Amino acid sequence: MSGLRVVPAWRQGHERLYVCLTDGRNIAWYDRESSRVNLLSDDLRADVLKALAPFLTGPVTVGPPPVPTPAELARLSLHPDDDLAPNRPGEALQIALDRDPGPPHRLRPDPRRRALTAEQAVGEALEALEGAGWHTLHSLPLPGGDRIHHLVIGPGGLFAVHTLYARKQRVLVADPMVSLGRRDPHPLLRRVRSDADRASYALTAEVHPLLALAGPADLRITVPLREVRVLQDTDLSELMRLGGVLKPADVEALHAVARDRGSWGRV
Repeated sequence: MSGLRVVPAWRQGHERLYVCLTDGRNIAWYDRESSRVNLLSDDLRADVLKALAPFLTGPVTVGPPPVPTPAELARLSLHPDDDLAPNRPGEALQIALDRDPGPPHRLRPDPRRRALTAEQAVGEALEALEGAGWHTLHSLPLPGGDRIHHLVIGPGGLFAVHTLYARKQRVLVADPMVSLGRRDPHPLLRRVRSDADRASYALTAEVHPLLALAGPADLRITVPLREVRVLQDTDLSELMRLGGVLKPADVEALHAVARDRGSWGRV
């Protein structure tokens, strides 16, 4: 059989290589951690191993997969083009900059590049939580051209994370206003809460709003915040202290729903 595609993906911090038919259906996957090729149909064994040959490292076990969880079933039925899990931090910004990099010489830096730097820094910090049972999705598209910068799902619940570039600047938070340096205050926390509300509607689960500041020189919060959290990118590991909200099976099930592009089309 020709035309098989090998598509990389990450699950619980470990890389998997999915083998897909031309119509996008998955027929097998290679788990590097366990050195195992899981086949959904033994009739395609030779074709699958041929497609995976450039990626196999050492001897592997080949056979049917273990009984899949509901989350795994959802993943296997998801077309690769609708899977948001491979999105990089700042995916939408990277695509926009590739299409229109702007003039080569500017008096002021392109604000999109600063925003991308912030999303990459925050995304890297969030992905470091993977080993503690958390999943992170990046650049989730919303109707109207909006997007959620990051969505984090783990034992401590779900968080819609909005990122703000604040390198070497003082940040003053007076709910709902956020002041950056000498700029006029802006009601940014309303946007952060709105993103969380839309995510809650899409996933039918409580999603908490979180504002992540990339590289601020100082952070002052003048009054106790209502519902929303404000953290520096270097403090995002604090989320690992949260627990007792979601069981591992719930985390996997919500991650399976959240990574499906179709889940975000009507929020």
